[in-house]
Amino acid sequence: MESIMLHALFLTLFLFSHQTKAEEFESFSNATSSRARSLAGTCNWFQGKWVYDASYPLYDPSSCPFIDQQFNCQKHGRKDKLYQKYRWTPFSCSLPRFNGLSFLNRNRGKKIMFVGDSLSLNQFNSLACMLHAWVPKSRATFAQRDALSSVKFEDYGLELYLYRTAYLVDLDHDKVGRVLKIDSITNGDAWRGMDALIFDTWHWWTHTGSAQPWDYIQENNKLYKDMNRFVLFYKGLNTWARWVEKNVNPAKTKVFFLGISPVHYQGRDRNQPAKSCMSEAQPFFGLKYPAGRPMAWTVVNKVLTRMSKPVYFLDVTTLSQYRKDAHPEGYSGVMATDCSHWCLPGLPDTWNELLAAALSG
Repeated sequence: MESIMLHALFLTLFLFSHQTKAEEFESFSNATSSRARSLAGTCNWFQGKWVYDASYPLYDPSSCPFIDQQFNCQKHGRKDKLYQKYRWTPFSCSLPRFNGLSFLNRNRGKKIMFVGDSLSLNQFNSLACMLHAWVPKSRATFAQRDALSSVKFEDYGLELYLYRTAYLVDLDHDKVGRVLKIDSITNGDAWRGMDALIFDTWHWWTHTGSAQPWDYIQENNKLYKDMNRFVLFYKGLNTWARWVEKNVNPAKTKVFFLGISPVHYQGRDRNQPAKSCMSEAQPFFGLKYPAGRPMAWTVVNKVLTRMSKPVYFLDVTTLSQYRKDAHPEGYSGVMATDCSHWCLPGLPDTWNELLAAALSG
């Protein structure tokens, strides 16, 4: 037991030797995003500001058949639409305007898969709607079976997939109960053969009590009742990184990792301690987000920078932190207060504008 505690302490100190304020991360961020910049040219698409754009949103939610109901805020009674009208504008260059027809033609016959939790569902729904808005009369079919969902644009042969897995690593039902196996990925067999993989995970790693979907953690055939959650996340991501190194051929498949999607339950993160995301009507317009990047961002960066295979970091954390106004709030039809997911149309559309620009690079 003592050796386990010392190991956890060592990993914790190793991971978080960097401070967390945004301004203290700049040199670290610049060093770790070199792969992203190599694909994006000299432009840093992830540093910029939100500006009002009357031409947004990119689609009408009432006309898109692919929005999960929990993200359809207008349908559930949200009356304001200002949150739909903001466009992300990088400081150093222009982010290409999304062109769905061009995207469909460039990606004819290809398979794009989102792998992760409900934030992946958010992004998957968003891209399907963005494309549907450009070709509303084109044949598109939706299918779902177990953890796998798909939308196929028949006239272009483009297939979008979503594989739901909250942790990326395996969560199994064994004799002892529900076991999170942080050194095992058997689900990865379903991720093979894709032209692009977009991974996301974090939110479920923090769940405790009745919201925690596992009873034990397994590593090296040993069971643990609990573990420091950042150490646990680090171990799980390293297992995912080893899977990518072993199974992905960069000549065939582009790999992306979506940055940590922030929550806005705690207004103190932006110096408004009495507020959550409820009734927020505008983005945060400051130059630096007061809370800085979350600790989980450090973990992701540390894992990605040690990989030999190219992984494009969709570093959306900071630009998403600014969007305290873009959550479902009380208009999800599922949760009384939802400050973790995003309304559609909305912020995930920007994630996909960045993804489309990176795919075309």
